[in-house]
Amino acid sequence: MRVSQLAAVAGIFASPALAWNTDVHQQIAYAAEEFLTPFTRIILKQLLEPEYKGSLGRVGAWADGFRKTPEGAHTETWHYIDPADDPPAYCNVYPNRDNTLKGSIVSALTNQTQILKGCIKKAKTGHIRHGEDETCAQAVKFVTHFTMDVAQPLHVSGIAAGGNGFPVTFAGVETNLHSIWDGAIIYQLAGVKQFQNETLQPFFKNIVSRIKKDNFFTPTSDWISCTDPGTPTKCVLAWARDTNDWTCDYVYSQMFNGTDVATSGYAEGAYPIVEIQVAKAALRMASWFNRLVDGLYKEREVITRLNPSWVGGPAAGA
Repeated sequence: MRVSQLAAVAGIFASPALAWNTDVHQQIAYAAEEFLTPFTRIILKQLLEPEYKGSLGRVGAWADGFRKTPEGAHTETWHYIDPADDPPAYCNVYPNRDNTLKGSIVSALTNQTQILKGCIKKAKTGHIRHGEDETCAQAVKFVTHFTMDVAQPLHVSGIAAGGNGFPVTFAGVETNLHSIWDGAIIYQLAGVKQFQNETLQPFFKNIVSRIKKDNFFTPTSDWISCTDPGTPTKCVLAWARDTNDWTCDYVYSQMFNGTDVATSGYAEGAYPIVEIQVAKAALRMASWFNRLVDGLYKEREVITRLNPSWVGGPAAGA
């Protein structure tokens, strides 16, 4: 491989691997916009600051930038959950065991959904028209972002800090397992170095088309079988467990043996997984927002008993 080619590939891994790459987040959110109802679009435009023009794509990666600021540092653990499972031998997610004291993606997406319910009511009554409420604008951004993060298998994996400490070689570059699932695999599949971020790009237009045609190896109806904002913890946990299954079924189940995973067959085997996971994220995101705006839920999730966390987990039994 030429030096110039290696430099181009290395650019893919330049930032620490902590989420779908910025452009991938934006593209998934642009794809989700294709499934929003007209009324949902109106409400989101009222809740977001004017510079975002009501676009989920424009705010898709906001949460990653926010957590790097002093005021957003407390949200670092909100982007993932680290299960104390043992893939590929067995996979599972239990919030009481796996949540940190600062929270996880399960608790954060639940909490931001609850905040958003009140915000939508304010927008409907005209009390929010142009993103004046910072908490509400942030709730939209967090929900947008976390519905994507929870679909990335390494965001629901406790092994080697979600794969960040799992070294691999991709196209001649030393990187880590988390990083290649964030972007390198999907870039190779799409035949791009990165995606343009102003509009929906051809690869994701095809994803949208396939969702509409129900052209994936599992029915799209299964992906949104739990999209009731009245039971946010139940649904977010179902999404997390669905994603976590891939860490047993594929992510950690292959033999690496020091090979280059870009050409060993590992990346190619991951293609359909990446495709379906970004598609799930887009459809779930849109369905979640639509149901929130339409009010198609009942407030019936009441937790009457708070079980202590697992003493061996990140919260140490607290």
